[in-house]
Order: sequence, then structure tokens, then C-alpha cells
Amino acid sequence: MKKKTKFEDFKNLVLQKEKKGKVVFMTIDGPMATDLEAFIKQPTEGLLYDLNRDRATVLTFIDDPKWVNDYAVGLVIKKLKEYYDKQ
Repeated sequence: MKKKTKFEDFKNLVLQKEKKGKVVFMTIDGPMATDLEAFIKQPTEGLLYDLNRDRATVLTFIDDPKWVNDYAVGLVIKKLKEYYDKQ
């Protein structure tokens, strides 16, 4: 299988899961899909850990300028989760 086809197939899988209300995220065992509503109900640190956007993980990528936006995403998720939990 060509590399481009492999990535396209995976992209299509992620987009299909999204249409079904699922979120796909990468784990040490490979991709995992779960119900998005259930996923966001977990504690903030678990959510950020599953998304590899917890502080400890993001700071390990300090040599890649992308770490700044990853770090910002973690902060935004944390704040939004505070708002969500108050509802």
C-alpha cells in the first residue's frame, strides 16, 4: 500500500468516526475511538493526557516550535473544561 493511500484511509476513518459522534485519538497501542460526549466528561488531566496535550508531554517536544500551540491548546482545553464542568 502506498504511503499516501495509507494516510488517506486513516483520515477517512477519523472523519467517519467523527460523523458518528466519536473522537479518534492515538494511544501507545495505536488509534482508539470513543464517544465524544463521554470523552469530554473525564477529568481535565485525563483528557489532556489522552490527547497528549498535558504539560509534561508537550514540554518534551521543546525542540519543535509546534510545542507552543500544543501548550496553548492544553490551556484552552483546561479553561473550557472549567466552563463545561460548571454547567
